[in-house]
Order: sequence, then structure tokens, then C-alpha cells
Amino acid sequence: MATPTLSEFRNEPYADFSVPANRRGMETALDEVRQAWGREYPLRIGGDLIETGDKLISVNPSHTADVVGVHHRATAELAGRAVEHAWSAFPEWSRTPAVERVRMLLEAARLLRVRKMEFDAWLVYEAGKNWMEAEADVSEAIDFCEYYAREMLRLAGPHPMVQLPGELDELYYIPLGVGVVIPPWNFPLAILAGMTVAALVAGNTVVLKPSSETPTIAAKFAQVLLDGGFPKDSFTLLTGSGGAVGDTLVAHRKTRFICFTGSRDVGLRINELAAKPQPGQIWIKRVIAEMGGKDAIVVDADADVEKAVEGVAASAFGYQGQKCSACSRAIVDAAVYDEFLEKLVARVRRIPVGPAHHPDTGIGPVISESARQSILQYIEVGKTEGRMVLGGGEVPEGGYFVPPTIFADVAPKARIFQEEIFGPVLAVAKARHFQDAIAKANDSEYGLTGAVYSNDPAHLAEARERFHAGNLYFNRKCTGAMVGAHPFGGFNMSGTDSKAGGPDYLQLFLQAKAVAAKVG
Repeated sequence: MATPTLSEFRNEPYADFSVPANRRGMETALDEVRQAWGREYPLRIGGDLIETGDKLISVNPSHTADVVGVHHRATAELAGRAVEHAWSAFPEWSRTPAVERVRMLLEAARLLRVRKMEFDAWLVYEAGKNWMEAEADVSEAIDFCEYYAREMLRLAGPHPMVQLPGELDELYYIPLGVGVVIPPWNFPLAILAGMTVAALVAGNTVVLKPSSETPTIAAKFAQVLLDGGFPKDSFTLLTGSGGAVGDTLVAHRKTRFICFTGSRDVGLRINELAAKPQPGQIWIKRVIAEMGGKDAIVVDADADVEKAVEGVAASAFGYQGQKCSACSRAIVDAAVYDEFLEKLVARVRRIPVGPAHHPDTGIGPVISESARQSILQYIEVGKTEGRMVLGGGEVPEGGYFVPPTIFADVAPKARIFQEEIFGPVLAVAKARHFQDAIAKANDSEYGLTGAVYSNDPAHLAEARERFHAGNLYFNRKCTGAMVGAHPFGGFNMSGTDSKAGGPDYLQLFLQAKAVAAKVG
């Protein structure tokens, strides 16, 4: 089969919803998806569609009376069966030529592009994303498909090796085996798609266990993969709680690797469980983990305060602060601290809070009632640790809403400065000077993203060396990593620095085999 000739990778452009045609298209998609609410989705292992009767009800976080989808929860027995089925399908799928797998992935990308606003609408209703956050999520999913297709072609090609006299020396990459993919709810299409297609295009079989908060989006994407040509045996869709099936999937002796995005505690649990070999296991399991952050933006004394305010507001309150890359700490030089704080509060007050499906909403709901309660508890803690300069405003009824909240004068060892809140809560601290700001930024067990607003080249050079984060940005927000330009993954308790969307990522799903043949 001929290798396809692909253009240079380009990021998928975002739709501009100020254009009347795009606005009408999104409104139509929202109406059409609303008509599809409440449908029932079975589990799928190979060609078997399974209904357990133990139903998971997915609701609209903007209005919890709306049932988006009904799903069947898997059992530990079904989890074991899914791994066994994936293992039995691995030999055939792994021998499928890489170019054929790439063609399937490119077709999946095309289908996502055709159905883009439909997926936007599902993200609005099930994940509580506003229109632009949803559009960015779907665009990133397309980017992952396109980027990893090109990367697989590169890795499947010949690799120049030193040729010893009288030998033919080669290196090539082969798949690992059965992978368990456990994506989060906060990027329920982009991260789910990225992890899943990376494993599949590399020739592995996959057991996909989506988040219980966003299973409908996972079911819709699974159908895109099937429609794109991926065989039904190449992956399994296994809906259910992590508590019921997670340990079985991770510990199973035929599981070769686990790709996870989520909380620090769950990631550490997976890493610990995967490290213990099971009876009959013949490999060391690989764990690819992205586990969260407590990300800081440093505002220097000579920074453009207006731009810093915009960057912090977008990073802290975009998607309600429910991003592992979100700015939850702003560390501001004393020289501009009061000015920055005053302008930031005024800016955040102007962000409209409302249901995600409203076109002008800036801050929508958080994902669940348990998330809402956890965030509210942190806000109560914050009242004892800092000065609340914004918060407590009215929010819509009927959904999981939390008002945007800002605390000033927060000490470095405060809980709201150290612990991941995962909500629209920002802690602001004063720095004596730039070195003090960098020290405060690094005073964290995490190391995912960070940003510096400064016009001092020496300070930026110092931050480049000393600010310990996997993704560091200068004079821009700390969210919004773009595939191909900003390979994403962090240090310390933020995970294994896997760098999704970068040239190293696909190799995490492959192993290199060297072959040397005597000639002559």
C-alpha cells in the first residue's frame, strides 16, 4: 500500500461565532443534539453490545434535570473480559500496516471536522463548556489525529543507523500490546481522542474507560473511530466507575501499559498498582500519566499590567478553572500589586456567568455537585487564609454553578496556594522582587504550566532556567497548549512529562527493536 503524501501539519482553525453563519450553525447543532438526549448506550467489547442494567445517568451540569445520556456500568468481570479480548485481537491489529492505520486515523479526523459543531454541542451539554471552550476542545481532537498520523508515518519509516562493516544494521518500532486508556472529564474529547488514537495508530489494542461524568461524548467518538475504519476488535468502550473496574484493568497481567489523565492521587495509585507484577506477567508495565497542577503566573514590576490581567483572567477562569493548566496562583511584584489586583477584579466582574449553551456565557457550571461542594469548601478555607476581593455573587439556579472567586494577600504555605482546587478560585500573592516571585512559583509539589509577564530580558532568561514547569509561557496565558507547538506535560507530581502533541509522544506507545544481520 502506497504511503500517503501529507501536507505539513497545521492546527485546526477555530470557528468564529461572531460570524452569523457560524452562530446559526452552532444554534442548529445545539437544537439537533438536544433532540438526541436521553438515549441509552451499551458497553461494547468487540462486536458484543452489553447491557448490565446498572445504569449511569449523565446530566447537563448547566441544568441537572436534563438527562444527556444513559449508560451501562461495567463490572470487574467485564473489565477482565475486555482485556482478554484486546489481547486476543492484538496480533492481527499489530500486523496491520502502519500506513493503513494512518489512513483510518486521517478518516476519523475528517469525520470529526465534518461533525465539528455537533461535537461542540455535546461538549456544551455534557461537559458544561461554553461555545469557544467546546470549539477549542474539538479542534484539539482533530489536531491530535492529524499530528499523530504524520508522526506514525515518520516512525514507521527507515531510521538511519551506524552501519558496521559487514553488517546491515536496522532499528524499527513495534507496538507494545494491550493499553488501558483512562481520560478525564475536563477535555472529554481532545484528551480522550489524543490518548486513544496515539495507542491505536501505533498498533496497540485499547480498552477505553471514559470518565463517568462525560460518557456520551466518549460513545460518540467511539462511533467516529468505527466509521473511520478502525476494526471493532481494535478497541473496547468500557463505561463505569474507576472504583469498580479500574484496579482490574490496571492490574491485569495482560495489560501492557496504562495511559491516564486525572488527579494526583489516582495517578499515584495507578503507578503503584502497575509497578507490582502479577502472576504470569512477563513485562514491566508502562505508565503514561498527566496528574494535574497548581500553576502560577508571575507578574514582574515592568510588566504590561493590562496584558497580564487579561492573561490571568483567561487562565484562571476559562472553563471555570477546571483545567490542569489553569492559573490558580498569581504572584505579583509589590510595585504593581495594587494596580494589578484592582484591574483584575474589575475584569473578572465583567465575565458573564450562565448556562453553557448561552452564546455569551464566559463562565459556566462546574462538572458535578461533588466538585461544587469541594470548591465551596476551599472558598471557606480561603476566607481564613486571604482577603476575598471577589466572590459570593449570584449564580443561576438549577446547575452546578460557583461564582468566580479571588483571594488577595495569600501566604505561600496557605492551602489555597498549595492544593489543587480545580475550580474558579484564584489566590494572589505579593512578591518582594522577581527572584522572590520565582521562588514562590516553584514552591509547589506540581510543575505543569507557568507563565511570566515581564519586559526584562534578563528576568525572562532567568525564568527560562529557574521556573520549574513542563510548559512555560512568556507574556501570554498559561492555558491553551497547541498541538505541535506546545508539547504538553509536566514535572514533579504533575506526571511523567509525557509531552502530548509533541514528537516524543508516540514513542511512549512503541518499543524499539534493533536488528543486525551479517552480510557477505
